Amino acid sequence: MISLPDSLLEEVDGVAEDKNQNRSEFIREAMKLYITELRRKEIRRKMKQGYLEMANINLELAEDNISIENRDYSKYEANIAECE
Repeated sequence: MISLPDSLLEEVDGVAEDKNQNRSEFIREAMKLYITELRRKEIRRKMKQGYLEMANINLELAEDNISIENRDYSKYEANIAECE
C-alpha cells in the first residue's frame, strides 16, 4: 500500500491508460526507471570523482617530472656547448 495525492493518482491513471497499462504496471515501470536513473547518476558521480582524482595524480607527476626534464635539458645544452 502506498498513498498518493488524488491529483497525482489521476495523472498516473491517465498516463497508464494512454500506454494501455494498468496502474500497477505503470508504477512498476516508473519505479524501475527511477532506480535505473539513480544508479546512472551514481555511476557518473563516481566517474567524475575518479577523473578528478586522476587529473590530480597526472598534475603531480607532470610537476615532479618537469624539474627532471629541465635538468636533463640543461645537461644536453651544456654537452652541445662543449662540442662546439
